[in-house]
Amino acid sequence: MTWNGFQRRFQMVRDNKLFEMFVITVIIFSSLMIGIRTYQLDPLYESILLTLDYAVTLFFLIEIMIRMAAEDRLLNFFKKGWNVFDFVIVVVSLIPMDSTEYALIARMLRLFRVMRLISFIPELRVLVTALITALPRMGYVALLMFIIFYLYAVIGNLLFSQINPNLWGDLGISLLTLFRVATFEDWTDVMYETMAVYSLSWMYYISFIFFSAFVFLNMMIGIVVDVLAEEHKKMEAEKMGLTLEEHESFEKRVQDEMQSLHTKLDQLMAMQSDKK
Repeated sequence: MTWNGFQRRFQMVRDNKLFEMFVITVIIFSSLMIGIRTYQLDPLYESILLTLDYAVTLFFLIEIMIRMAAEDRLLNFFKKGWNVFDFVIVVVSLIPMDSTEYALIARMLRLFRVMRLISFIPELRVLVTALITALPRMGYVALLMFIIFYLYAVIGNLLFSQINPNLWGDLGISLLTLFRVATFEDWTDVMYETMAVYSLSWMYYISFIFFSAFVFLNMMIGIVVDVLAEEHKKMEAEKMGLTLEEHESFEKRVQDEMQSLHTKLDQLMAMQSDKK
């Protein structure tokens, strides 16, 4: 059989849904083995788990080689970020766990095997891609949030440092206190303590919570939802074999046609009503 024949078979295996489900099952099983090893086990069970780990590592190595061989060109495999992600995880998991020098590192690196679920489940890929894409926009919101935190921390230090130095003694401690207030961790105790001296200090806390918990949090959520919608459109476009622009143009044409049909239907109904 020629190489092209082998390649077609590798492609059939790679695209087989049962094969994908089996790989996902092995990934979950591998992650469970790492969790089991956190308990004190009998040496017999330890040796069994070590043997199973070698078997899983060998399976992942064969699986990644099948996916690489299924590509028309090997370089095409590394053009996709998720393929590179899987390749790196498989390579680093080749570090033997029975080596006393690298046992801890090998066990920690094997934890990242569960991350391979992301590359096999499209919905998880969309979520992670949306999160990474949203990070630059979220960075500006985080910068604005830091400015507000900084201003309120300095004001808190000036007003309340004499009341409780443990909470407002300097800028760093004041920032930690504000983080406590923003996460609603017993923030009323902090407020009532300062209200005993400054009766209107509740305005300080309420305004800060308004900015941190309502404004900035909703801005973060809005950015993530917006990017997530864009990523879903890209995924649908890929399934249809279109670019994002072509998919948006297709959706617009469908919406225009539906609107035109509704208009014609309304006109026909109006004509029938006039005849009656």
